Parts: sequence; C-alpha cells; structure tokens
Amino acid sequence: MIYDIVIIGGGPIGIACGLEAQKKGLSYLILEKGPIVNSLYNYPVNMQFFSSSERLEIDEIPFISKEAKPSRIEALEYYRRIATSNNLNIHLFEKVENVAKNDDFFSVKTSKDTYQAKNVIVATGFYDIPNKLGIPGEELAKVAHYYKDPHFYAGQRVAVVGASNSAIDAALECWRKGAEITLVIRGKSVGDRVKYWVRPDVINRIEEGSIKAYYNANITQITATTLNIKTDQEEITIDNDFVLALIGYRPNFTFLEKMGIRLSDNEKRIPSYHEETMETNVKGIFLAGVICGGMETHKWFIENSRIHAKMIVKTILENQN
Repeated sequence: MIYDIVIIGGGPIGIACGLEAQKKGLSYLILEKGPIVNSLYNYPVNMQFFSSSERLEIDEIPFISKEAKPSRIEALEYYRRIATSNNLNIHLFEKVENVAKNDDFFSVKTSKDTYQAKNVIVATGFYDIPNKLGIPGEELAKVAHYYKDPHFYAGQRVAVVGASNSAIDAALECWRKGAEITLVIRGKSVGDRVKYWVRPDVINRIEEGSIKAYYNANITQITATTLNIKTDQEEITIDNDFVLALIGYRPNFTFLEKMGIRLSDNEKRIPSYHEETMETNVKGIFLAGVICGGMETHKWFIENSRIHAKMIVKTILENQN
C-alpha cells in the first residue's frame, strides 16, 4: 500500500494532521517513537501549561480543564481520547530511521517496518535532543538534562542550570520538597519568558535566601561531590549531589538534513519551507509544529501551529488535482 501521507510524530500537531487527513478522505499513517504525545508524556509530572485549555484544542474539539491553564495529566487525557475515539491510524513505539525519495513516492523505514507514501509530514518537535554544557563531568550519572519528579531530590544539594520555565519550575518544586537549591544562570537575571505567576515566586525565594543564585555564571567542572562555578566576579567550588542542566533542547537536525531539507547557515538552523503551504525544498515533504522554528524553539507552540494541519492537507489535495 502507498499512503497519501505518512506523518512522523504523534504529538498534538501530528494528531491534528491525522484528523485533517481522515476528514478529507486521505489515507495516512502516524508514526510515533513512544506513547501517544510522547513529548508531553516526558514533561515534568506536575507541569502546568502556560496556555489556557482552549488554545491547546485541536480540530475544534473542546478541552475542558479544572483550571484555566491545564495540567500535564489533563493534556495527556485530552489528546489520548482524541486519538482513540477517532480511531486514528497510529503506530506507537515505532521510530522512523530513514526517509528516502524513490521516483514518485517516499520510502519510510522504521524500527519495525518500511512504508511507502506520496507525501511525508514531519511533526517531531524539538524535545528529543538536550543542549549540553560541554564540560568535564557532564557524563556523570548525577547529571540530568530532563526533570521529572521533585520527590527524587528531597534532602539533596541540587544545582539547577538555566533561567527558563523548565529550570525555574524544577528549582521551585525541588526546593518545596526539601532540596537545597543552587541556580546557575548564564545571564544577569531570571528569564523574561518565565511564566508571569512563577517569576515573582522564584525572585522572592532568591531575595530571602531560600534559593541561592549565581548570575553571569557557568559551571566549569562537575565531580562526584562538587561543582566548580565561574562568575564575572569569582570562581568557587560548592558541594553538590545532583545537577539538573535544563538549558533547552533542539530538533534532530541530522534527521532533517538526511531527508534533503535545507537549514539556514546561521545559528538558528531554521529549516527551509514555504510559509503558505509548509512544504520544504523537498517536494512532498512538509513541516508542522515547533520543528519549523529550528533553534528558535520559543517561536512555535501548539496554539499557533495547529493551523499547519489544514494548510498542509489543503496543499496535498490541490497537488493531486
């Protein structure tokens, strides 16, 4: 069988693309390397979205949450129910390994099988590959680039690297569970994009001395029991049990380049695509969701990229005629 569309990524935008293809009578297959909405599943257990629930809705299906801004568990329930109630054709725990153009169709090789498709939509997000500190000791087991549950860090000396939402949320949650928290922030202050109801909280904790913060600072070395920190004023060594290096994530650029998709030659690494059709420089391959922003991972979200599904399917239907 040759599918009209193979969709790589079973997150909210990948699901939206499947729904749109299904409504328009196109044959499709969604391939997801983990569970349904894998990236959301791997978010911190207590995470609350910045966006209100109606802005996370796809295909005009109501998203009802207890509070205006839903929790991770509510989002998992919402997107799972959409996938199951609509009987979406989705293969879970099946990672895409290669996409190759063969004459008039694409060959999509996965960890389990090979599929053929006339078109491919890449909706893989950016949560797969963490940015690295690039310092001695980063490979130690005490260092993590993903944060899940604050209970694990109770009673421990924890350094949290970063100044964005993920780092600040982790610092506050772990502190409230009894961890001794040190924030290591590269810039001169807590990030401006931190959620407006969280930013004053962490600043107050820093000012009262509950959380220690080093600004204009970088960790230069990690050992089994210590950290070396360099600021614009001093170099110090502190005792340490764990490091949460929450300094952001990046798309799998190698995967995009292997498909022939061009990337900008600057640090933003923005993939080449047409803004009205979402088609890349490779005819028949489309981008959807946050992957479109390259390293500008703050540019695209669920709420402003859910329209990509309709744009892409409309273009595919027009190309068929």
